[in-house]
Amino acid sequence: MNGKITMTISIGCTALILTMVMFTQFKTVGETDITAIETMRETELRAELASWKSKYEEIETKIEEREKTIGEYNSELENNQNSLKILENEVKEAESYLGYTALKGEGIVVTLKDNEIYNIDHTDLLRLVNELKVAGAEAVSINDERIIGASEITEINNRIIVVNTKRIAGPYVVKAIGDKKYFESALTIKGGYIDEITGSGKDIEYNVQDNIVVPAYEG
Repeated sequence: MNGKITMTISIGCTALILTMVMFTQFKTVGETDITAIETMRETELRAELASWKSKYEEIETKIEEREKTIGEYNSELENNQNSLKILENEVKEAESYLGYTALKGEGIVVTLKDNEIYNIDHTDLLRLVNELKVAGAEAVSINDERIIGASEITEINNRIIVVNTKRIAGPYVVKAIGDKKYFESALTIKGGYIDEITGSGKDIEYNVQDNIVVPAYEG
């Protein structure tokens, strides 16, 4: 009998303790500040967002710096290309002036020939070259020998004409590139070069052309 009472009391105490524990837990849950939790989460999210924003701004700054650097490189490259083009043009002009490149264009072809009585001499060629240069010739050749500033037109034993140290023989074909109409006008003017040559009994003929090729200097 006493044992049953003791067991009953023990079960009752245990049930009471469990009830009190459960009540305490429910009360704890009920008193928990949900707003504080939400505030804490919002604060963490804001901190995370601020961190990502800072990283984004840092990357954006680096991109702007890279774009600026690329722009500077492109500008420098463009300037170098422009400089290179200018240099190339200057080189081409220098080569053309020195006769190192062949030229093609409109101009005039003058042919001087020996005849049974009179022969063409080197002074006839010199005078013709000078006349053509005064008339604005960009390039001149005699029997495909390019005439440059250092060229020599000489004569050996009053018979052999030498141009650029090379012996040439008639007919003497002189080509000049430039304004073909101006050349024709300059040579055919009354009392001009053609009149003088024909007046001395020597043979000369000319024709203007649109596509004359004057070869490069090979000396």
